[in-house]
Amino acid sequence: MNWLTSYVRPKLQSLVGTKEIPDNLWEKCPSCGAMVYHRELEQNFRICPQCNHHMRLSPEKRLEMLFDEGAYTLIELPEVKEDPLNFSDLKDYSDRLKEARKKTKQEDAILVASGKMGGMNVVAGILNFDFMGGSMGTAVGESIIAAVELALLQEASLLLIPASGGARMQEGILSLMQMARTTMAVRRLKEKGLPYFVLLTDPTMGGVSASFAMLGDIAIAEPGALIGFAGARVIEQTIRTSLPEGFQKAEYLMEHGMVDMVVDRRKIRSTLINLIDLLRNPHPASDPIPFVRKNES
Repeated sequence: MNWLTSYVRPKLQSLVGTKEIPDNLWEKCPSCGAMVYHRELEQNFRICPQCNHHMRLSPEKRLEMLFDEGAYTLIELPEVKEDPLNFSDLKDYSDRLKEARKKTKQEDAILVASGKMGGMNVVAGILNFDFMGGSMGTAVGESIIAAVELALLQEASLLLIPASGGARMQEGILSLMQMARTTMAVRRLKEKGLPYFVLLTDPTMGGVSASFAMLGDIAIAEPGALIGFAGARVIEQTIRTSLPEGFQKAEYLMEHGMVDMVVDRRKIRSTLINLIDLLRNPHPASDPIPFVRKNES
């Protein structure tokens, strides 16, 4: 090492300064492998411009995209007992919760918000897959019940947006009980005649798909979303036969009557507004024009 490298270069670097280059300027599409500039990706609602693959979207971005002018109010969620079973595997469940909260800045895997879509009251509950795979435990169950109660109070439509691997194994039978509890909550909503919509995103699996996710008046799915109960490999090993191509994808489920429509993310807001208006205002705004039969000559 000489005086150029040990003295002159550090002096020049300290005077000029080093420019920090972010390492997240480009993102690789998991479908086609294309490298997409992050600003272009965000402006396109995280849809790959090359292959139209719908990448996962954060709950906050999705809520901003759906509500009028991106304005919504998050409600305070019910408190539940943490780690009711004192569960531990490779890590203590309490430690997993702390890590997930630090990572996502959320208390649990769900956010519940109220606002307006097309000027109409809507309550939305959205799962965050980054929080322990969006798994449904007692906190998620209680939050969905709270969302239903708020929709009943405001006479609002309810929109639930699952992105989940299923029930939360660390809560055992208490997690599985949420399937029945959320189903009964949705039933209360339907008894009052309030619309209930489900937007199925990638992935929607396990106990979530077996409960509230499949009870919507209208089930909408994003293109390419994985939707099902058990994984494809488990099913193949059980029935000992190969599954059709695209099995458990949104398009396949729509073709077989399990999903009502598959809608591009850029059109979901307008589609939901039209559907809410149709179900909330089924009658025409004015009397229909009477048909007058012309006299036959």
